[in-house]
Amino acid sequence: MAWYHRFSNVLRPRRLSRDLDRELSFHVSELVDELVARGMTDRDAFAEARRRFGNFGMQKERTRDVDTMAWLDSLGADVRYALRAMRRSPGFAAVAVLSLALGIGANTAIFGLIDAVMLRALPVRNPGELLRVTAEDQWGVVSNPVWEQVRDRQDVFSGALAYGNARFNLNAAGEAKFATAAWVSGDYFSTLGVRAHAGRMLAKSDDYRGCAPVAVLSYAFWRAHYGGDPSVIGKTIALDGHPFLIAGVSASGFTGVDVGQSKDLFAPLCATAVNGGSGMLESPSSVWLFMIARPKPGVSLDQVRARLSTLAPAVFEATVPRNRGTESRSDYLRQTLRATPAANGISQLRSDYGRALVLLMVVVALVLLIACANVANLLLTRATVREREIAIRLAIGAGRGRLIRQLLTESLLLSALGAVAGALLAQWGSRLLVAMLSDTRSAVFLDLSPNVRLFAFTALVAVATGMMFGLVPAWRATRAQPHTAMKGNSRGITQGHSSFSLGRALIIFQVAVSLVLVVGAGLMLGTFRRLTTVDAGFQRQGVLLVDANIRNGEYKGPRRAEVFREMLARVRALPGVKAAVSNVTPVSGSAWTDDVVADGFTPKTREDGVAFFNQVGDGYFETMGTRLLAGRDFGPRDALTAPAVAIVNESMARRFFATTNAVGKTFRVLQGQKTSAPIEIVGIVEDAKYKSLRDPAPPTAYLAVSQDSTPSAYLTFDVRAGGSTAAIAPAVRNAMLAASPTVSLTFASFAEQVDESVARERLLATLSTFFGGLALLLATIGLYGVMSYSVARRRNEIGIRMALGAARTRVVRMVLGEVAMLVGIGVALGLAFALASSRLLAVFLFGLAPNDPVTIAGAITISVLVAAVAGYLPARRASRVDPMLALREE
Repeated sequence: MAWYHRFSNVLRPRRLSRDLDRELSFHVSELVDELVARGMTDRDAFAEARRRFGNFGMQKERTRDVDTMAWLDSLGADVRYALRAMRRSPGFAAVAVLSLALGIGANTAIFGLIDAVMLRALPVRNPGELLRVTAEDQWGVVSNPVWEQVRDRQDVFSGALAYGNARFNLNAAGEAKFATAAWVSGDYFSTLGVRAHAGRMLAKSDDYRGCAPVAVLSYAFWRAHYGGDPSVIGKTIALDGHPFLIAGVSASGFTGVDVGQSKDLFAPLCATAVNGGSGMLESPSSVWLFMIARPKPGVSLDQVRARLSTLAPAVFEATVPRNRGTESRSDYLRQTLRATPAANGISQLRSDYGRALVLLMVVVALVLLIACANVANLLLTRATVREREIAIRLAIGAGRGRLIRQLLTESLLLSALGAVAGALLAQWGSRLLVAMLSDTRSAVFLDLSPNVRLFAFTALVAVATGMMFGLVPAWRATRAQPHTAMKGNSRGITQGHSSFSLGRALIIFQVAVSLVLVVGAGLMLGTFRRLTTVDAGFQRQGVLLVDANIRNGEYKGPRRAEVFREMLARVRALPGVKAAVSNVTPVSGSAWTDDVVADGFTPKTREDGVAFFNQVGDGYFETMGTRLLAGRDFGPRDALTAPAVAIVNESMARRFFATTNAVGKTFRVLQGQKTSAPIEIVGIVEDAKYKSLRDPAPPTAYLAVSQDSTPSAYLTFDVRAGGSTAAIAPAVRNAMLAASPTVSLTFASFAEQVDESVARERLLATLSTFFGGLALLLATIGLYGVMSYSVARRRNEIGIRMALGAARTRVVRMVLGEVAMLVGIGVALGLAFALASSRLLAVFLFGLAPNDPVTIAGAITISVLVAAVAGYLPARRASRVDPMLALREE
């Protein structure tokens, strides 16, 4: 019989059984007819035929084995039996499946994020061939002159590309509406092997100095903004007020090579000049491009690295920035070029959250272990109920291996159901996690579609989980002696000391692991609380940030400053409003640093001579809530023609002048081989955080925006109002548009910006608290179940004790004493594990030591209190046992 017929017979067991009955009955009938023809009576012939034919049921089973895949048929029978067993114990099945669903779902959700951020290859041609090319000391990005030198000199790549991230305003005036974009080199799409869905892709012919502004839309942007209309090809789209010709639409699924970001459109590098960025192409000091290349066939990674190392001296010699000092120039020339695999793309999200995701993967793995211990305890308890059934099956000839297989099938079915439910939870959980990673400035985009790797991980976890919690209970359950277990009043082997000792060991393990997770949750929660309450040197609440861009108004030189002054005056005229301007907003991720020269100060290292800078207007410190400690604020006297002045913070005064009051002193800014004119310090302000809440306040100098001889077209307005920032936004918008109808505005809450700067800490605190609480809940349920089982097992003993005069309080103390022993051992082991492992969290902590005694004491207290509640309920039930009923059962 062909294999597919045998397989189909497995899927139709009832029909096969009927067919076999008919076939066997036909053979018996033939033999009966033959015997009757020889002279036997019908009755005798039928009896003789059945005797000659043999055991009807055995013959049927042998025939079934031939006509089916016996192993698959047997497995199907085991699954059907397991389903019937679960229907008989729906409460047990629900608790087990829910516990496993939470554990497996959490693992699948976190692994799904790890897969999307760290493992998934780019949707391009042969992504495994791609290499990322970086300069040693430029944070992974290079200048356009360096890119052009590499492009023109290399001979080991079949294709190379460069790109820089951008953001374009789609609105001509008023509140800005941004599209994420990339400036790309001409070979960008051809190197990646990305084809056009409509129109054409950019090519080398589009990327030359003075090129025409063209753009390629992403498929998702084209569908969302143009409804998939093919007629938009050849039309223009306004980007920052400049028309770009739409050349084509990229293939569906491609949104760039930055994992975590979705690019809406792509424009050639040369078109940066159209948007006023010609300096970005010419300046060797402007590092902003990422490089990716594809080696020629047969060229290995080692060969690429060797060739880049050879090319590097000439590349950097040809691109030395003019304003570099002697030491800085030497450092620049010592750089080399490196190549690393880039199949998974480039990702800032990966850099920021890679270690956090690995940590969360460890946490959810521990939660799953606790869930497995819970289900194992449930199975050990359930084995007591089924021991008579198992004993009967052993007595009538079932092999121990066959019973273990049956019990493991039940365990694997539970884990499979848990995996299915967990996968559904994971889809929801993954989207929730991505939402937690996003902020108001940029949404995180990740491809969370299921793939083979995710399915394989979930299946592997399900199988490993089923074996983990099912093997030992199955092994112990089949050790029962049939003659003992079948006695009416027998307690059975599963009630013996060894089985119950295993259950208690599992409880100790659960308490220990849950304590580790609760300690970790406490540390993460404490870190987040300290970051959000740290004295940052400014008041984050009640400040509206308005980024103003007047480039579209074609204002030049001094006229820009006049327009901004008029805007500021109109905003300040609003009732109850304080306002100022600045170039850098605290905790925005932006930074401006320069080397400082001060009389009497000799830096020990190059970093010692670096200070952070900002350019602000009068009233800035009052608006931001930063205290002025000495001297004065900027004012009308600080005009463009007046001597340069600055206000510095305490850290800068201490480092460069060895005093907290440096008013009247001067410093200079290093500008290549020269220094600036002297800058007089007219005020001292308190230290305020600059780039991050984690970092100490750096030495910071605030320059007067009114003394900027080349005012930018961009400026941030810091607006403080008595009410909510959302309520004042419309009035601020109208006031600024009245001063310049073409201004482009972007609104943000300063408080939200600061909160979003600790998004990673919020994620870790939220998830570690959730998983720590889940682990504690599972451990509590496990403790309650084991103690309830213990009380039921010792019901007769307790009844005898009470009949002999034991008080109810003594019974409660006896049960709670057992709980205290289990919890005490678990807490001791958990404390040792927590102290050993908490050091791994040190990189994520702020203001807390890994062995913080308050956090550890709090975790122990919570664990003990919860365990006491879980133990008291069975103890109370034990104290209410009726001695007469217990003795009557005995």
